[in-house]
This record gives sequence, C-alpha cells and structure tokens, in this order.
Amino acid sequence: MHLSNPGEKSRLNLRTLPFPLKVLATCFLLTMGIGYLFGLAYLYLVDLEPHADQRLSLVEAVISKYYGKRGGSRLEAALAGAMGEYVTQAEKKQIAQWIKEGAGEAEFVNVQPILNQACATCHSRETGMPIPPLTTYREVSPYTAVDLGQSIKSLVRVSHIHLFGMSFIFLLTSFIFAFSEISSPIRSALIGIPFIAIWVDIGSWWFTKYEPAFAYTVIGGGVLMGVALAIQIGVSLFEMWLARPKGKGEGET
Repeated sequence: MHLSNPGEKSRLNLRTLPFPLKVLATCFLLTMGIGYLFGLAYLYLVDLEPHADQRLSLVEAVISKYYGKRGGSRLEAALAGAMGEYVTQAEKKQIAQWIKEGAGEAEFVNVQPILNQACATCHSRETGMPIPPLTTYREVSPYTAVDLGQSIKSLVRVSHIHLFGMSFIFLLTSFIFAFSEISSPIRSALIGIPFIAIWVDIGSWWFTKYEPAFAYTVIGGGVLMGVALAIQIGVSLFEMWLARPKGKGEGET
C-alpha cells in the first residue's frame, strides 16, 4: 500500500517542518482542541443539563431547542428547565395557571413579584446581559405564547456566526493536516469531511425547526465534526513529534 504518491516524496511534510513552525502548529492545534472541549461543555451545561430533570434524551433536547415544546409556552419551558431552580413548585403552578388563563395584563401583577425575584437578577435591562429582560408585561408576554423553538432571527444570527467561525477553524487545522504523509485520497477526504459536517449540522437546525426527525442529523453532524477535528489534530501532532524518520524504500508495503 502506498502511504504517499511518488510525486509527494520530496514535498514538505509535518515530520520535517522547521522546529518553530512545529511549535506554532502544535500550540494552535492544542488550543483548538481544548476550545472544542469547552464548547462541548458549554453545550452540555446550557442545552442538555437543564433537561436532565425532565429526563429528556439528547434527541429530545435538540427537538426542544429548535422545534420547541408546542404543548406549552417558552416561559413554562424555561421554568421547567434552566430557570427551574429559582422558583418553587407552587410559583411554577401559579405562573402556569396565569398563562393557561390567557396571560392577561391585568393579572400580571400576581406573577410579577415571582419573576422579579427569580429572574430580574439576570433578565433585566440594568444588567446589560445579552439575554431578554423579564420585568414588565410587555417583556414577558412574548414568552407566554406557544414555544416554537428558536426564532428565525435567532437561527440566522447563530448560523452565520458558526459558519464563519467553524470554517476558519477547519481552514487552519486542515491546512496543517494537508502536510500529513497519509495518502492523498484519505487526506483529501479528511479535509473535506469537516466542512460537510458543518453544512449537515447547521442546515439540520433549520430542518429540525419544521421537522423534529432532523434532530438526529444535528447530532450526527456534530459527532462527525468532532471526530474529524480529533483525527486532524491527533495525526498532525503524531507526525510532528512521534513519527520516526522513514528509511530508504519505506513508504510501501
């Protein structure tokens, strides 16, 4: 089996990179790997752990995020999930009853003290935090409607950020990996796969908003992206620091 094409034997590779470039590439790859792990941790803490009390699976959590919980409001979903620890069961029932009865402005005075106590610490204009304020009826009422998941505006914002960000990350990790001594067809596939995974992952956010079954492709795209990044980083670091120099005639079996 040919590990490299004949025309590639004299090309620059990771094993023969100058030492300063090896250090630069290594620092970048390790930083990207650690950053990706923190991204997974953030995803778990924000999107998955809040659903643990409701015993939702990973697929159900993805559906809840993009498709929504169409049997209830977004405020109820938040109080049952991430914000649940800040209110008592009795307070949850009181807010749910207010929503069930139409979430009228006149009756808002009955639940406003609960929201001010439980939510205003973060959800207010005074904090300057990039989260919606929940202190007045006008601010709260949009979240008493049926939960339809992330809005189109939110999806557009998050999609363009991830498309630009992930593309630049894989541009640089793939550029480093391109100097690997793995055979050209395999190397080319491992360079293209991460970008396909990005398209599948982010594209599936939009499809899941209208069809919950696409939650599986959201997860599949994310897994494929992580595996591709791990392979690029692992192979690149191995060839730079651990691979032994090839002897004469080595490279064919």
